[in-house]
This record gives sequence, C-alpha cells and structure tokens, in this order.
Amino acid sequence: MGNTQGKEFKTIEEFLDYLSEEELEIVLFLRKIILECMPDCKEKLAYNVPFYYRHSRICYIWPASVPWGKVEKGVAIGFCKDASFLDETFETTKFVTKLNFNSVKEIDVSLLKQEICEAILVDNQIVKARRRKIQ
Repeated sequence: MGNTQGKEFKTIEEFLDYLSEEELEIVLFLRKIILECMPDCKEKLAYNVPFYYRHSRICYIWPASVPWGKVEKGVAIGFCKDASFLDETFETTKFVTKLNFNSVKEIDVSLLKQEICEAILVDNQIVKARRRKIQ
C-alpha cells in the first residue's frame, strides 16, 4: 500500500494507540459521530487509517501523524464520493471532500452530520444504480 511510515497497523485499536493525545481526542470524536450516523457501517483499515463502508467507501479519518495523506496538521475527515460521482464510473477512487480539524472545538457537529447523511444517500443511489445495471 505504499506505506512510507514503516508501521503497518493490524487493528483499529493499534491505530488509536499510535496517535498523540491531541489527535486521539479528535479521531475519537469524529469516529463517534460517524458511528452514530451510520450504525450499520463497517470500519476497516485502508492505507493505515480507518475507512467507513456501507455498500462502498463512504468516508475516512486521517490524522497528520500518518504522513502520506497530505494532512499537515490535525485530523481530516474525508468523503470518498459526492453527487457528481453518480455521473462517473463506479470504480473511481477519487476522494472529493476533506475537512481538517485541529481541535474538537472546531467541529461543527450538525454540518458534519449533514455531510455524512448526504454521503449515505449517494451510497444508497450507487447500490440502486448497480442493481439496475445488473437486471
């Protein structure tokens, strides 16, 4: 996976243990919001950070201490697809939105929940479109 960090996390817990206190606080807060909004999601490590899936990748949490994510400071939450994704092939890996936070206080919870809900809607539309193609 191009791991230039020299560290490969095997579990989410191992990833969390690696983080500084400041990053851990932000990551845990973002993770709590994601899991509240998507209780049916799967949380898996990819690129050495947690990604959240339903039918496809929805979002990820990327702290600056995982260097190849181009997060210079703090912790980013990124969204893998937006409504424009529906006009493209379903195999794209382009990540379309990234919000960066240096503290929990900076997080607008209602805006973040809205972003997550919109990402879930796109994910639902993707699976419906795939099913139509198969039929």
